[in-house]
Amino acid sequence: MAAVPVPTSDVKLEIVKAAEGIRVHCAGKITSTSSGTLRTEIRGVIPEAKRIVLDLANVTNMDSSGLGALVSLYVSAKGQNCEFKVIHLNKRLQELFRLTKLASVFQGRDDLPWG
Repeated sequence: MAAVPVPTSDVKLEIVKAAEGIRVHCAGKITSTSSGTLRTEIRGVIPEAKRIVLDLANVTNMDSSGLGALVSLYVSAKGQNCEFKVIHLNKRLQELFRLTKLASVFQGRDDLPWG
């Protein structure tokens, strides 16, 4: 399992590759200033993955650009037969996903067998 840290100004990404898929640990803010980096880094690993899980446990803020990035990544992943999920949403993000009706799209499980 290899972990590759990806620094940006607002969000920190750690991409962990394992036999079960790719898990991306996100920390900080996913906003207009960092969503492009998120999209670029994750799109780069979609072709080699059957499953990508975004762990948002340490994400403190997300705006509409962040949501747009997640939707774009979801569509890209699905187009390449890759499962794309998000897990560990804090209360604020849970409410944001519920209000935008994205909760059902990004249904994830916190009990994945790797991490």
